[in-house]
Amino acid sequence: MLKGKKVLLGVCGSIAAYKAASLVRLLTKQGAEVQVIMTSNATQFITPLTLSTLSNKPVLTQYTEKDSGTWNNHVHLGLWADLLLIAPASANSLAKLANGLCDNLLSAVYLSARCPVYLAPAMDLDMWAHPATQRNIMLLKERKNRVIPPGTGDLASGLSGEGRLAEPEDIVAFLENDLASRDKPLPLAGKKALITAGPTYEAIDPVRFIGNHSSGKMGFALAEALRQAGAEVVLVSGPTHLETPTGVERVQVTSAREMLTACLLHFENADITVMSAAVADYTPERISKVKIKKKENQFTLNLIKTTDILATLGAKKTDKQLLAGFALETDNELKNALTKLKIKHLDFIVLNSMQDEGAGFAGDQNKITIIDRNEKQLAFPLKSKKEVAQDICNFIIAISQSND
Repeated sequence: MLKGKKVLLGVCGSIAAYKAASLVRLLTKQGAEVQVIMTSNATQFITPLTLSTLSNKPVLTQYTEKDSGTWNNHVHLGLWADLLLIAPASANSLAKLANGLCDNLLSAVYLSARCPVYLAPAMDLDMWAHPATQRNIMLLKERKNRVIPPGTGDLASGLSGEGRLAEPEDIVAFLENDLASRDKPLPLAGKKALITAGPTYEAIDPVRFIGNHSSGKMGFALAEALRQAGAEVVLVSGPTHLETPTGVERVQVTSAREMLTACLLHFENADITVMSAAVADYTPERISKVKIKKKENQFTLNLIKTTDILATLGAKKTDKQLLAGFALETDNELKNALTKLKIKHLDFIVLNSMQDEGAGFAGDQNKITIIDRNEKQLAFPLKSKKEVAQDICNFIIAISQSND
């Protein structure tokens, strides 16, 4: 999809700017013609000579070239490009673009561009999570800019979390998938999906919690399948070490209450919601502020019910929204799944049993039965969780197309 494309690559001031070298190489390898534009801060992290050598074009940093007086016409550059990719996009540059500030060549080209614009943020986790940055991201998305979600992992500050630049290979894959969907719309293009995954941890004291064995693999695979089908995916995840799928926006939570808050925030705008997280049914009535010492032979912990997130969303859903849940059962599987399907106002439920050999929380396989609102059952054999996710995605596509 990138062969013959004219790509403007904007590089901003970020430690992740070094990855621009690999990005240029990958883009040119795909047959793209790449013109690099760097902010002055970006040149402190990687030299223009490096990117010029890899792109076979002089790197542009200013409106005019000091030696020759040549004007780098931002309007012509904006018209020349088939797409504008800004990677890394710093918090500072995102703020400028969101608010229409124009104090350098890159921001002027952005305001002049008539092509699709892709932004790959890179910053420390607190900067990324800051309300000002999130507001800017929201504004940029509303203006039809495509945001390539940052990855989660070790950061230059020494902290670990969300905010690192997506890997160059993932950025190129995102571009190719998005361009393909523009030429031939993917089945879920234009749809917004909300997925939950993983366990929740309910704190007892500062060091202990009540949890479960959910790995999050099923939900993460489903988020990836829906994204590849064209949906814009928000993944609300409990504690897990899994990497965020390319192009998926991840919201990290710990407790059932935090997951409820995140789901309520995103549910209203979701066309498709699938709740695959293993949310705790009970949470400690009180959380000790200090570590509870081992003293007595018996210890009693008072628990209270958590809010049923799926039922809460079911009560709020509209006829235009698709809502689904999972039922992991140990006994009376079908009866319990049908009860949940009805009382929680679901469009379908995915039943899997702890009795199925080879299936379960921590493994890479699952065996499911999809039950729709009319109680029609569609059973599948034991498969990898990625294959199961694709089966569920295909079911969602079929429902979405029948409703359109």
